[in-house]
Amino acid sequence: MASGKQRADDINFEEEDEGEQFITEEDILDEVPDDGDHPMDEDDDGEGEDTLGDLAEGSSGHVDDISLQHFETHAASVFAVACHPTEPLAASGGEDDLGYIWDITDGEIIVKLTGHTDSVTSTAWSADGEMIATGGMDGKIRIWRRVGKDNYNTWEFLTELQGPDEVMFLRWHPKGSVLLAGSNDSTLWLWQLPSGTTMQVFAGHTGPVNCGDFTPDGKRIITADQDGNLIFWDPRSSTPIFKLGADDARFNLDGITSIGVNPSSTLAVVGGAAGGVRVVSLSKGEIVSTLGGHTEGESIEAIVFVDISGTGNTGPGVVVTGATDGKALIWDLSTMRLRATLQHEDAITTLLAHPAPKPYLLVSASADKTLRTWDARNGTLLRTHTGHRAAVLGASLGLNGSVIVSAGDDGLCMVFTTEAEEE
Repeated sequence: MASGKQRADDINFEEEDEGEQFITEEDILDEVPDDGDHPMDEDDDGEGEDTLGDLAEGSSGHVDDISLQHFETHAASVFAVACHPTEPLAASGGEDDLGYIWDITDGEIIVKLTGHTDSVTSTAWSADGEMIATGGMDGKIRIWRRVGKDNYNTWEFLTELQGPDEVMFLRWHPKGSVLLAGSNDSTLWLWQLPSGTTMQVFAGHTGPVNCGDFTPDGKRIITADQDGNLIFWDPRSSTPIFKLGADDARFNLDGITSIGVNPSSTLAVVGGAAGGVRVVSLSKGEIVSTLGGHTEGESIEAIVFVDISGTGNTGPGVVVTGATDGKALIWDLSTMRLRATLQHEDAITTLLAHPAPKPYLLVSASADKTLRTWDARNGTLLRTHTGHRAAVLGASLGLNGSVIVSAGDDGLCMVFTTEAEEE
């Protein structure tokens, strides 16, 4: 295996401007209850007993399906879906060991993404939309590439990347053709595409690397594991910039389940399996605040930053944390105060921030079988998206945020309009 360290140096990971953080830690003032009307959940405890066999038509009562389109080809639960950066395409992966690229306007298959021998749990498009990566529980990462420049209807298999034991997540660099993957065996992998050269294998985690990403400026990598370690990396070096672990009592989160980085790449928000949330300064490698509010023992499943003021990348930012308690909490990190509490009837699985010109819109997906669109400025529920007959396991925004594509435990992908259609 080529170490590829010189290749890593070729990527333009510029030096980070290390600015001071001006943040004061203050207590939560209050919670703003959401007063939107919510449909009643169809099963009381949502313990996840649903299987496809239980989901025959009519078995769970009438569901008002407001979707525009279905994709019904997966033969079992759909674990992942990702919308193409510019085109009306989605890539989904499921328990049937298959991925598909399909047209979100008519549900037609563009290409079947084969070659996995276990569930496909990650799908991710490169920043330019020219490549798609699928990651599976079989440890394989398979890359497909668009053929020609005329349209997006023809794709070819490019390469299979091997190294991970089981793929926990996939992330492309925000600008370049560099792919990051976390593994169940505590390793972290970085590849250059389309060559497939291994740029780095990062060691330092002690448990499954549950989550990770490039910072929005593309200069650093942040990852976290099931043992509660958070590591900040320079992609060009296998030595961490800093590491925080559960040996620090303030940082003991009972395992880290989700992370998010603010648009200015200065703060990370880290969520744990026991419901704890910490804010970490990336320039200092220190905890700067603890955010309460989620139910103890309920894991933080999603973290996303929303630009409620439309001012872009300045300041600490506004973050939303979603957990298995069904709550999404909106925090202003300049004051560390809670702005609003949003509520689902079951665990939140995904949070999505809408792009400009409406960066204040937030989409949540839940095990309560719905997705919801909110105005994050005031916590108002704008639309409830119904149609699924089981938990919504993933979602992605497409066509500049105008549509949501969902992945369901019922084996369906659905396409919804993000906002209510004008009469």
